Amino acid sequence: MRFDLSRPATKLVREILRVKSDEEVVISYDTLSHFAVIEAVAGEVVRAGAKPLLLCVAAPKGVGKAADPELPLRSLSAALQNADVWIEFNERWLLYSSAFETAIKNQNLRYMCLVGMDEAMFVRTLDIDLEKLGRFMKTLSKILKEAREVRIQNPSGTDVTFRNHPERPIISDHGDASKPGIHMLPGQMSWTPIENSIDGTIVFDGSIVPPVGVLREPVALTIRAGRIVEITGGKEARRFESWLRSFGHEGMFKLAHISLGLNPGAVLSGNILEDERVWGCSEWGIGYTSEDLVPDRTEPDRAPSHCDGVCLNSTIVVDGRTIFKDGNLVDEELLKIIS
Repeated sequence: MRFDLSRPATKLVREILRVKSDEEVVISYDTLSHFAVIEAVAGEVVRAGAKPLLLCVAAPKGVGKAADPELPLRSLSAALQNADVWIEFNERWLLYSSAFETAIKNQNLRYMCLVGMDEAMFVRTLDIDLEKLGRFMKTLSKILKEAREVRIQNPSGTDVTFRNHPERPIISDHGDASKPGIHMLPGQMSWTPIENSIDGTIVFDGSIVPPVGVLREPVALTIRAGRIVEITGGKEARRFESWLRSFGHEGMFKLAHISLGLNPGAVLSGNILEDERVWGCSEWGIGYTSEDLVPDRTEPDRAPSHCDGVCLNSTIVVDGRTIFKDGNLVDEELLKIIS
């Protein structure tokens, strides 16, 4: 009996998703998922007066569209696209798969991405002060929305600059998933810069998922106009490059988004959902780009999969204003909110 999961389950269902009586809530997972978490959340959905539907699939080998051939797509898509709320706990995520693309066409759906969530992570990342986090992230979001140029560095050698696109949103996942749309675990801010403005060096020293997990040695990417032109490092760098090339698709070498890690409970665990929320990190998504990040594009990105890499202890400078220094918050306006 995992009674320690009851409080984060309550926060997720009641405070974040604000599940209402009689809503139909699909909870998806696979054969690698942690059922204690799923059971706790399903129980809380019932207590909220809603109707849970648990959908389990055999864990595929790939993620996103790479998982399509192994999924029961017709049945899965039919269930997901008719739900009021979809909470994804799949270890091999459905996010960006064909089933996901069908589901989000339902403009009333509230989707929450909690892929690979285990019991300890569930407590660490959700049993936090959501009200304070919300105030902090709303202020930072406003700063970023008004910014023109951003520079990111870290002690491992990251030094990359880019310009923000005025028509693209800053997606701030601070714990309010009460409105229809795509929502993520609280504690991350994501956006897609002007692609051809992204230049410099990105050094992943936290994790790369897939295909590596927690890194034993840094992996350095040379970026020109938003595209990876060189990958250097040791064995893990070669493994990463081989995985990208295995798709035979140019889009797998393009940067999809930048994210900032802002969850005070997150630790580097090898689960990218948590890794990319480690306080003071920066994270780059590569490959498939979600349409909600690039509403100005006339044609959606068709990269077959997606991965994410983490740069720890980041220095974030926005139009000359230093927000984080080596992973520590230094901006006085923002410090007052969390103190």
